[in-house]
Amino acid sequence: MSVPPPPAPVAAFLAAYAAQDEAAVRACCAEDLHYEDPLTAPLEGVDAFLVHLRAAWRAFPDGRLEATGPSPRTNALLAAPLKLVGTHRGPLGPVPPTDRFLVVHAVLYAELDTSGERLWRARTFYDVHGAATQIGALPKAGTAGQRALWVLQGFGLKRQ
Repeated sequence: MSVPPPPAPVAAFLAAYAAQDEAAVRACCAEDLHYEDPLTAPLEGVDAFLVHLRAAWRAFPDGRLEATGPSPRTNALLAAPLKLVGTHRGPLGPVPPTDRFLVVHAVLYAELDTSGERLWRARTFYDVHGAATQIGALPKAGTAGQRALWVLQGFGLKRQ
């Protein structure tokens, strides 16, 4: 099944991300971009967004974002289903490189600027727990590691 191409601003961002091209990111994002995702405080401006992207590029130097389905669009609003694919080869916050391959499905919800050509307000939604499990930062469900973590957190102990 072929995936229809995403709207031009999203396609430009996907290409810029894969190329790790800061100038191309600037070209597809409004200067006053507002960005949020589950791991960041709200970011204001394309410069702050580029700091976030540089960290992602260091953590996943082979990382790429791929469109996974049609992107519904109504005027300036769009939702783009994506997946992040890459190998965890650099630090990700406090998590050291694990050399584990990662596939995380996400949805980019965005409002475009008045020209309709650049991302202006954007938020990405994805499964943080699933990603942490894939890179080994959290134990897999049902394992002894998960049970041990629960005990350390005070779950599973008998309380009187």
